Amino acid sequence: MQHFAHHSEENYLKTLYKLESRQTKKVNNIALSKALELNPATVLEMVRKMNERKLVEILADKTIQLTDKGKRLALQIVRRHRLWEVFLVDKLNYKWNEVHDLAEQLEHIESDDLVKRLETFLGFPSVDPHGDPIPDENGKIKKIKTQPLAEAPLKKKLSIIALSNSSDEFLKYLNKIGLVIGDTVEISEVEDFDRSVTILHKKSFITLSNEAANNLLVPV
Repeated sequence: MQHFAHHSEENYLKTLYKLESRQTKKVNNIALSKALELNPATVLEMVRKMNERKLVEILADKTIQLTDKGKRLALQIVRRHRLWEVFLVDKLNYKWNEVHDLAEQLEHIESDDLVKRLETFLGFPSVDPHGDPIPDENGKIKKIKTQPLAEAPLKKKLSIIALSNSSDEFLKYLNKIGLVIGDTVEISEVEDFDRSVTILHKKSFITLSNEAANNLLVPV
């Protein structure tokens, strides 16, 4: 049971880190419960235990945030997860929409030596298959300024470097239309009516919905 409790705690840490990184709103118990797809009462009890272990702190307005100790542990988990995703895609030929659940299992293997060997074997990748940056062994992340493709200028060559949505449905959609991280595209037209975007990609034109274009990130 302790083994599974530890896994659960790591999932909380990683989820809190992602919420803090991607949301401008403060993270409370409801937001965390929704992200973890768990009962709020269950989440509240785990947060209380993590607070006792000084992994999180609960502020007066009920905001939950990682402590420095919690953030360090969260970044270690994120690092392992993203390295395993690279391994699964690059070395075992999994599709990028097939690796999240497998990496969720592999990320709980706690061996600094294994992680270092894995990183070396992979050639020190800086991002995972979805374009998310991989923390180094000290927990530092190289931040790159990005903007949604929907907000990028017309008639300019742009490289897709990350996704703001890495859901299975969106990844399958990108597979279907043939877009992957690293592809170069050029916006040829933005429709006034619905803000859909037509791009030139490998000598072919593709029309993307505004939602899809907002989930593709390119350099500023």
